Amino acid sequence: MIETGYNAASGADVLALARALISRPSVTPDDAGCCELIAGRLEAAGMATEFVDVGEVRNLLAVHGSGAPHLMLLGHTDVVPPGPEQAWTSPPFEPAVRNGFLHGRGAADMKGSVAAFVVALERFLTEVPGHAGTVSLLLTSDEEGVARDGVRAMVPVLKQRGLLPDFCLVGEPSSRDHLGDEIRIGRRGSIQARLTVRGVQGHTAYAHAADNPVHRAGPLLAELGGLVFEDGDPFFPPTKLQISNVRAGTGAENVTPGTLEVWFNIRNNPHSLADKLKDRIEAIIERHDPGPWTLDWRISGEPFGPAAGALPAAVTAACRDILGREPEANTGGGTSDGRFLGPEGVSVVELGPVNRSIHQVDECVRLSDLEQLPRVYADVIRRLLAG
Repeated sequence: MIETGYNAASGADVLALARALISRPSVTPDDAGCCELIAGRLEAAGMATEFVDVGEVRNLLAVHGSGAPHLMLLGHTDVVPPGPEQAWTSPPFEPAVRNGFLHGRGAADMKGSVAAFVVALERFLTEVPGHAGTVSLLLTSDEEGVARDGVRAMVPVLKQRGLLPDFCLVGEPSSRDHLGDEIRIGRRGSIQARLTVRGVQGHTAYAHAADNPVHRAGPLLAELGGLVFEDGDPFFPPTKLQISNVRAGTGAENVTPGTLEVWFNIRNNPHSLADKLKDRIEAIIERHDPGPWTLDWRISGEPFGPAAGALPAAVTAACRDILGREPEANTGGGTSDGRFLGPEGVSVVELGPVNRSIHQVDECVRLSDLEQLPRVYADVIRRLLAG
């Protein structure tokens, strides 16, 4: 049964494109032909398209118009692996409509939004071919992976060509319960850290406590796990450190470990920048003196936002006028490719479907939301570029 609110006629185009994208098993970094399909449609709509391949990653850049203001729509064609296919009600790469939902890997994250972007651009360029400024679409097949050869690699290219946007609308699934009930106006940063403490491997009956790196590092781990960062504000929650892995030992019951590895992730807000956090963590380690140690520190994304001004105003107005909903603006959730543009001074807002099923078995998007998304995205584009 198709749920109330879905208009089969107006939703057919975006549904057909979403299904075509889901049917392509584009597990990171394989685009599986998604960008070629999209490029053909956007070229027919009058956009100039270009593939920028970096390593195994396919990036698609489509542009229409010139000059300021420049609004970029940002998304990804890659998806996470489906997991055991027998756990799915229907095969993950065979899109299926059931009870008012489109099911398939990537339906919500984020092939539904990508399809809506394409349809919105087609509608806008048909209605306003002589629009002000520039509208563009950037897609990558590296968002769900290490995110090295996708948008991160494209930022220098955009700078060199004078195409760094003023505004960036990201189609990540931001909504909580209903389409447009939440939008992201920034994100915390993400730091991946790996602490290695070295000791002396030996027999448990003869080892000295000072040789066991787990014993020596115990108080240190307790302090790291209990760290409190009082740096929150009305837009950003406090910085948070979470230990994700502790590794030691050979697997034998009578052998003490020679090495202890502790992995932890820090989600930091703009008031606690990475270099200051590293100084603080290193000072704590030195104070506990756990023995020989090294700290691998990798910044996977810097904090950005909160966005203010024309873009969040346009997104809020579109949600209000089309969806009858006043979105809550926040900086929750994990990371997105907006983390590579926000620190460049670009105003970034994320708006997309309900995120309840993303990365799960039987991932899905509501048909009525899929039908409404192109209308919302096109309305945002009009507000910023229709002159």
